[in-house]
Amino acid sequence: MKRVGAHVSIAGGVGNAPLNARAIGARAFAMFTKNQRQWKSRPLTPPEIDAFHQGMAEGGFRADDVLPHDGYLINLGHPEEGPRQQSLEAFIDELERCRLLGLNRLNFHPGSHLRQISPEACLDRIAESVNRALEAVQGVTAVIENTAGQGSNLGFAFEQLAYLIERIEDKSRIGVCLDTCHAFVAGYDLRDAASYAEVMAGFGSIVGFSYLKGMHLNDSKPDLGDRVDRHQSIGKGKLGLEPFRFIMNDPRLEEIPLVLETIDETLWPEEIRLLYSLVETDQD
Repeated sequence: MKRVGAHVSIAGGVGNAPLNARAIGARAFAMFTKNQRQWKSRPLTPPEIDAFHQGMAEGGFRADDVLPHDGYLINLGHPEEGPRQQSLEAFIDELERCRLLGLNRLNFHPGSHLRQISPEACLDRIAESVNRALEAVQGVTAVIENTAGQGSNLGFAFEQLAYLIERIEDKSRIGVCLDTCHAFVAGYDLRDAASYAEVMAGFGSIVGFSYLKGMHLNDSKPDLGDRVDRHQSIGKGKLGLEPFRFIMNDPRLEEIPLVLETIDETLWPEEIRLLYSLVETDQD
């Protein structure tokens, strides 16, 4: 089964996230577990955790259907030790929040070298940070999101994702989230059947589909290779509709969260229905 959803709000408490997902017809969802633009938030309370579990049950969601996202301030590859340590502590807290909610994965942006160290040195710092975080919190998989390659952000090339995975000690707890907009603006053309097949074959050989734990389904305002991260509604950007038809009919993408982060959340119910309408074979 294809499990399409969106990154839903936690306004009013994390327990509202599965309810918000169910309301738009989602079969999966993403969420923050805290304010994504603050370093620290108060701990989750037992009533909040219980409300989340109840919402998950009412919505028919499994832990595998949820792809939480960490905060935007975290940079596990920061060239300065103080900010890197602050990021690591925040990342460990995010992993622990997922564990308390009964969730088994946390999506994160790898990090940025800020033009102060080499990309390889930054990737090594990211891998070291992830290893330390996974030692600190059990039961949650760290899921690397490919980036657009904007500025000094790393993780835009499949080879960089593979480099990180190679250096993670517990291979059973590392994964990848593939963002369609990010891939496209980083230079991976998904717009026709041959190009899509070539890109996905490259992902399979360089990274490996066993590590694919989710996808972000976003059209793109910038063009191929522009290295600018600006999402667009499905079928209204430079990617167009065809890549999403390929995704919805790709048997390698079953039973993972396929999450919309498109720019107009009022369109999410319509976009979810649109994506399911593209299924050409029995995906259920």
